Amino acid sequence: MENFLKLAASRQSDRAYDVTRPVEPEKLQRILDAACLAPSACNAQPWKFVVITDPELSRKVGKATAGLGMNKFAKDAPVHILIVEESMNITSFLGAKIKDKYFPLIDIGIAAAHIALAAEDEGLGSCILGWFDEPEIKKLVGIPAGKRLLLDITIGYPTKPKRKKSRKAQAKVVSFNKYQ
Repeated sequence: MENFLKLAASRQSDRAYDVTRPVEPEKLQRILDAACLAPSACNAQPWKFVVITDPELSRKVGKATAGLGMNKFAKDAPVHILIVEESMNITSFLGAKIKDKYFPLIDIGIAAAHIALAAEDEGLGSCILGWFDEPEIKKLVGIPAGKRLLLDITIGYPTKPKRKKSRKAQAKVVSFNKYQ
């Protein structure tokens, strides 16, 4: 458990990447293996991972992610893992209706966490982004118009040192046996 806590503590949203250093395919494959192992409601696995490694396409996707002055660093990320929402299976769909919870969003969040932690374990940086020009990226990579592109996770070798995490005190976010 100590190793996992160290990993979780060291993972951060990296916003500067070494543009001269590509991500090794074997590291990327292990990150994708971790993503595919993420749990999901009723094992629906409501995701498709579109992995952008081509340098020119990566720059274009990065520019579409850097719109409106946000996420300017994304154009320098050597890898983008785009997460597209796919259909729930029937069990997950029925459970979502009965419980009034949209499980694919929860499931995709879990998969994104697996990707970010796996990247950190490989010595890579990552940043989970939800602010981007969705129509432009969909056009660039051929995602059908009817699909939702939910996240762009940038991956690369970070150029800035680790920062000290700023988190709320555990007592403010955790209670036992009742809500306090």
